[in-house]
Amino acid sequence: MEQPMGDEEKNSQPSTSVKSKPSSTLHPPKNAFERFNARLGRLNFFETRGIERVPLDERKAKVTSADYMEMALMWFSVNITANNMAVGMLGPSSYGLSFVDSALCATFGALLGAAGVSYMGTFGPASGNRTMVVARYFMGYYPSKICALLNIVIMLGYGMVDSIVGGQVLSAVAGNNMTVSVGVVIVVIVTWVVVLFGMKIFYIYERWAWVPQLIAAFILVGSAGPKFDTSIVSTGSAQTIAGNRLSFFSLCLSSSVAWAPAGADFYVYFPPNTKKWKTFLMTFLGVGLALTFANLIGVGLGSGVVTHPDWEAAHAISSGSLILAGYNGLGDFGKFLGVLIALGQIANNVAGTYSASLGFQMLGRYPAKVPRWVWTCVGVIIYLVCALAGQNSLSEIFENWLALMGYWVCIYLVIALEEHLIFRPSRGFDWADWNNRSKLPLGLAALAAFLIGWVGAIISMDEIYFVGPIAKMVGERGSDLGIWVGASWAMLVYPGLRWLELKKFNR
Repeated sequence: MEQPMGDEEKNSQPSTSVKSKPSSTLHPPKNAFERFNARLGRLNFFETRGIERVPLDERKAKVTSADYMEMALMWFSVNITANNMAVGMLGPSSYGLSFVDSALCATFGALLGAAGVSYMGTFGPASGNRTMVVARYFMGYYPSKICALLNIVIMLGYGMVDSIVGGQVLSAVAGNNMTVSVGVVIVVIVTWVVVLFGMKIFYIYERWAWVPQLIAAFILVGSAGPKFDTSIVSTGSAQTIAGNRLSFFSLCLSSSVAWAPAGADFYVYFPPNTKKWKTFLMTFLGVGLALTFANLIGVGLGSGVVTHPDWEAAHAISSGSLILAGYNGLGDFGKFLGVLIALGQIANNVAGTYSASLGFQMLGRYPAKVPRWVWTCVGVIIYLVCALAGQNSLSEIFENWLALMGYWVCIYLVIALEEHLIFRPSRGFDWADWNNRSKLPLGLAALAAFLIGWVGAIISMDEIYFVGPIAKMVGERGSDLGIWVGASWAMLVYPGLRWLELKKFNR
């Protein structure tokens, strides 16, 4: 009987499942759309590839220290942004936590989530496949489409949030003489232009986007830091405070780990010999440091709302106005820095929009035939409309939508880890079979574990529209236990179900 190949051996095999050139260059265009698409494909820096696996001859020849550094800088640019500051504000303002409690929850939540992103990122160079294509090896061909759909929701949701926060800051810079809607449109248009071209422009943009964002963030700390109130205390009974700590920690974890379903998308052009530990480390540093720093600035701003009337008034308008209030005293220079902060949202938005466009192609055979740039346009239109409609409900969106998205990502990560560590050491991965349904797992065990995990998450969630019976047991207000119960239930049932699936179907 033929023994399964190991990861490195399979990665060294040339791909026969994917043509090295886009299909538009191999077959003459049949209509006006195909001719237009072919012209776009001939533009410099325009990426025509969608979810197809990247063959070895189209990847980097070797990985240098500069390439590894680029991984960290890309993720740092993506996350040192105003929307993550807005997440940090919720600790003191919405959960009634002290500065210290909020800071600790924000830090460790961001770092734990960054580990999940880093783990999924290691599969990009190894496989040459996008993250949701890799999910087929863990969830099965058809169940993985559920993950792809949920990933679209995450990334377009981020697009909505990024656009709202950016629009709020730009509106505040203009003294509220410019509406938030106009600011939203500005952020969306610039995002669309960058992401339309794809990976090459994406990397060029993200390589430098962190510089003005970091400068503006440091100046914000210097300007607003004296008003951070580190003396505020957590409110409520001991049990309520514990529940609020867990809820806010879970929220910060969700904010960070939500990037895991896109972790491998940006590394598919790296060769298989890319060091996994370096990929993990640089991704972890990029995501973890940026999110921690941004969250902590938000915690500081939120802590000052109670004791400073001008900040309280700004926070009543929007989180973007509170960020700009942190620059009070700097005059026009402060407004200029506010513009930098607002435009920094684009870095976050570009990554999410790019991943969402790939997610659309994962939904079926016919969506996969639609070029990535078309799905980019569809995604941008969707979150533009949602941002314009939801611009006055940002806090509610954060507290409810973001936590909800964290549930499924953590459940998926638990299934992926167990499949990888328990069942794959002997079976390996044949990455060339990415689109071969007969060689991929059926996904019955993964789907069952995923749904069982969701049941656990639902009866343990604490959202404005529903509080589960398990969540009600903690504190006076309840606590969001959705991530922890959902992931643990999936973790417990998956190994046994997967063993039965392999015994019955051997795939």
